[in-house]
Amino acid sequence: MSEQPLNPSTEPGARDETAEAPAIDAAVNADAHADVNAAASTTEDTADVAVSGAEASDAEADAAARRAASFDRQRRLRQEPRFPGGPAADPAGSHHERRIRSFQPRRSRVTVGQQDALERLWPQWGFDIDGLSVLDLDQMFGGLPVVLEIGFGMGEATAQMAADDPATGILAVDVHTPGQGNLLRLADLAGSTNVRVANGDAIILLREMLKPESLDGLRVYFPDPWPKVRHHKRRLIQPDFLDLVSGRMKPGAVIHCATDWEPYAEQMLEVLTAHPRFENTRPDGGYAPRPAFRPLTRFEGQGLDKGHVVHDLLFARV
Repeated sequence: MSEQPLNPSTEPGARDETAEAPAIDAAVNADAHADVNAAASTTEDTADVAVSGAEASDAEADAAARRAASFDRQRRLRQEPRFPGGPAADPAGSHHERRIRSFQPRRSRVTVGQQDALERLWPQWGFDIDGLSVLDLDQMFGGLPVVLEIGFGMGEATAQMAADDPATGILAVDVHTPGQGNLLRLADLAGSTNVRVANGDAIILLREMLKPESLDGLRVYFPDPWPKVRHHKRRLIQPDFLDLVSGRMKPGAVIHCATDWEPYAEQMLEVLTAHPRFENTRPDGGYAPRPAFRPLTRFEGQGLDKGHVVHDLLFARV
């Protein structure tokens, strides 16, 4: 009888499982180490991502804090008067409201002469539109008829009209500090005492600080045309504005507008003509020639040199 092998797997052609076991164990161990390394790598990557996320979050928080601090500094600057005792930067700050405005406050260089006029004359001839009290125009102007002018630029035309007609008081409104100082300076040089300068939003002045039927006229010369279509809502001459001013103007008082922007002139004519409380002083229902009392302004002269056509509109309150 032949001898049987001790390990059948060692027969020719049979698999040597004992020999393969170390290789299998090594492969398993290698896979296990790879899994461990991958897990460790994933953990490290996750930690890195968490750190990066935290750093990004901290950076965003720092940026937000810087923006908030910058906004607060700008707000304080807007509220601080450039000249102590002079026009305030935000006189109706307590009346903050979400309303589309027709103007943008501008800050630019104030000359020595303008600064001197603001420091000397503002307490006497200037005031802030704070919306906190109702004005007594009779007392302010000594009983003179009063015309409100909204937006006077550097004040040359306003000062000229005041000097030419001392029997009419001019309540001039603007937010441009150099222009306010220049108007006070020019009025002082001419010896005019019939000008008062108001600093702030004319809408708040009309709505909260003027009595009904207290104005003998309204002048709006060369307001911002806001030429882009999406900005047309910012134009001053709108039905709501006319509703407001009609209640502050005496019957027969004239609103006088002038512009060198043709599309805005067309809108002004359309809106004024459609309003039930205003009537065109022109029998033909069109534009009026420039009245002799309105001086040719520097701005207007520049427009004429460029070929612009200036339109005047005069409508009486009925």
